[in-house]
Amino acid sequence: MVRAFVMVKAGTGHAEELLERIVDLDHVADANIVAGDFDLIVEAEAEEVYHLINSVATRIRSFDDVTDTKTYVCLE
Repeated sequence: MVRAFVMVKAGTGHAEELLERIVDLDHVADANIVAGDFDLIVEAEAEEVYHLINSVATRIRSFDDVTDTKTYVCLE
């Protein structure tokens, strides 16, 4: 099992709306609105890194109200 964390910057006032859309994506284990440089942290799990990148990170970046993402794949 591969796990990753996706940090998401949302357009002003769109964090809650994005959270509702993101939690329904395949492979999303958890998602939270946070304070700091990013607005949401998404925890994702899949059998292969490919599935994480294509089903979670790529789809999140495609949302109109996402201004930036950073994906961190867990090594252990």
